[in-house]
Amino acid sequence: MLRVYMDANATTPLLPEVMEAMRPYWMEQFGNASSIHIHGQQAHRAVDRAREILAEFFNCHEAEVIFNSGGTEGDNTAVFGLLREGDHFVTTSIEHSAVLQAAERMVQRRVESTFVGPQPSGQIDPEAVRRAIRPETRLISVMLANNETGVLQPMEEIGKIAAEAGVFFHIDAVQGAGKVKFDVRRYGCHLLSISAHKMHGPKGVGAMFVRRGTPIEPLLVGGSHERRRRAGTENVPGIVGLGKAVEQAMESLEDGTIERVAGLRDRLEAGILELPGTRVNGGWDGDKRVPRTANTTNISFEQLEGEALVIALDLKGVAVSGGSACHSGSTEPSHVLMAMGLDKNAARASLRFSLMKTATGADVDYALKVVPEAVERLRALSPVAAGTLG
Repeated sequence: MLRVYMDANATTPLLPEVMEAMRPYWMEQFGNASSIHIHGQQAHRAVDRAREILAEFFNCHEAEVIFNSGGTEGDNTAVFGLLREGDHFVTTSIEHSAVLQAAERMVQRRVESTFVGPQPSGQIDPEAVRRAIRPETRLISVMLANNETGVLQPMEEIGKIAAEAGVFFHIDAVQGAGKVKFDVRRYGCHLLSISAHKMHGPKGVGAMFVRRGTPIEPLLVGGSHERRRRAGTENVPGIVGLGKAVEQAMESLEDGTIERVAGLRDRLEAGILELPGTRVNGGWDGDKRVPRTANTTNISFEQLEGEALVIALDLKGVAVSGGSACHSGSTEPSHVLMAMGLDKNAARASLRFSLMKTATGADVDYALKVVPEAVERLRALSPVAAGTLG
């Protein structure tokens, strides 16, 4: 049976070039990058080279790149490393749980948070962020691209608002990295988080941009690694893999790959929307298109349970998601879709399709064959659906 993977926002496989770049650092060049002998020097040079690549990617100084374990650590570092007792934190109600749960924990430190809700399109109104700022506001954190809908947020406008208020600004760019061009200087952010495994790199490694002079306290202490901002022996193979994945991502942003993926996503979306009782969640403000990442669409299927459809599609060889992989197995509807105004039934009846950059037209053809069949079969089992949709 043909298998088609359309859950790239959960994770992606290593590209062959990434695997080959990492291979020597597991065995032949296994040194600790902090050691001064030849083995350590080889590892140190590899880390330095990856740091150069990330600095180009972010458009920052090499000294502003900090390697870590991934997006969750980056998001936690921004929240726990900057906020102090009595501070106020502004974020949104559609953030990743790495930010939302960190905000909940900050209550114990007497830090109050304001959660700005999205418009029905899935976008955050910058003026709503402005209105949420108080004299004691210290940090604003907003994700670049939503992991469930792909909707992109107006980062430059929010960055200007943060600058005018003298507030630190963090961007969770985990889902945007490698899918859209970004520039930390243009955004005006102080911190930005990415994760390798969302962009065909290895799991368990990521990076942060931390602007010079940002007074952030490290989560991990115990060594002078990463300029004392993140203790722990460097994951050299992972860092090398991240660097190579970023190199490949920068090429994809220039060579037409992203445009090709957007075309495949649009064809997949249009084909599914031919089914009765379907609609795209987010991405539209009235009749105006709201920008999304090229690979993502989130579609609701009336009178269906999303989990049942995920299982039915998996049995036919198509892997999709009912929402964020971080909440897999949860019986609660998506907090993102609920914040956008969907009711519980519509939120539970929604699926996320997220394409890899290696996706092909044949993948889309197969999905457009399987999805209608699965939807028709499940609706035939539901008397309510049959009566409603004919």
